[in-house]
Amino acid sequence: MIAASRRLSLSQSATSQALSDLERQLGISLFERLGRRLRLNELGRDLLPRAEQLLDGMAAFVAAAEEPEGGLRGTLNISASTTIGTYLLPPLAGHFSNEHPGVDLRLRLRNTGEVITDLLRFDADIGLIEGQCHESRLTSEAWCEDQLVIVCSPRHPLAEKRWLDDADLAATPWILREAGSGTREIFEAAILHRVERLQVRMELSQHEAIKQAVKAGFGLGCLSRLSVAGELERGELVALESGVELSRMFSLLWHPERYRSPLWQAFKVFSLEYPRCSDHFLLSNDG
Repeated sequence: MIAASRRLSLSQSATSQALSDLERQLGISLFERLGRRLRLNELGRDLLPRAEQLLDGMAAFVAAAEEPEGGLRGTLNISASTTIGTYLLPPLAGHFSNEHPGVDLRLRLRNTGEVITDLLRFDADIGLIEGQCHESRLTSEAWCEDQLVIVCSPRHPLAEKRWLDDADLAATPWILREAGSGTREIFEAAILHRVERLQVRMELSQHEAIKQAVKAGFGLGCLSRLSVAGELERGELVALESGVELSRMFSLLWHPERYRSPLWQAFKVFSLEYPRCSDHFLLSNDG
């Protein structure tokens, strides 16, 4: 008993109680008790090899979970808001999968509110959102900086002016993301300090739909520079200045009560080491 308690780093009384609990749960006697001495009875000796096999199997299981043979394995459910899920997450996930081919990454594109709901319901292991998380039950960490840009069609009356004053901000129709999106939240928080009310002509949930509506001249849009870089370069859209600060941080989110596996830890570290948003297109074209 003394040797066993030392090996387990338990007191003798705690070790004795644990063995008694084991016998009680099994409904059998495994030991003979001779004063302060304890030894296996015949049934205990017969079951000992099986017990050792179970312990060896458990040790192998734990080792495989901590350091999977041949590299990381398993499934990671990732919920990301639309901008991140469309323009940043695919190349990030692709590079991570190249390094860890035994991993299955399952990606869901949502708006920011839906990402938070996924995490609270344990439907996602990790989330990536635009802006800050206001849900106290989740843990968040700043990831990288993004810049929103106001855009219009080259044929729009404001395209030549290239500058929006307060009257322009208030009088011009807007094509915006739906309520609940991080882009909409950041945009309104910045703009509504300058004007009392916006003329929202359309609310659309997809970047491509917003870009097409703006190109057609139906109003101004405000999107991540990541999503309009190609159109700006080709002259299909024009960036407008307004003096409004439209930078924001992308954030990593997780539920502190959900198990964070070695795969989870590896993906988080990889995400934080991934080049920042401004370097995204260079990385994605490196092959």
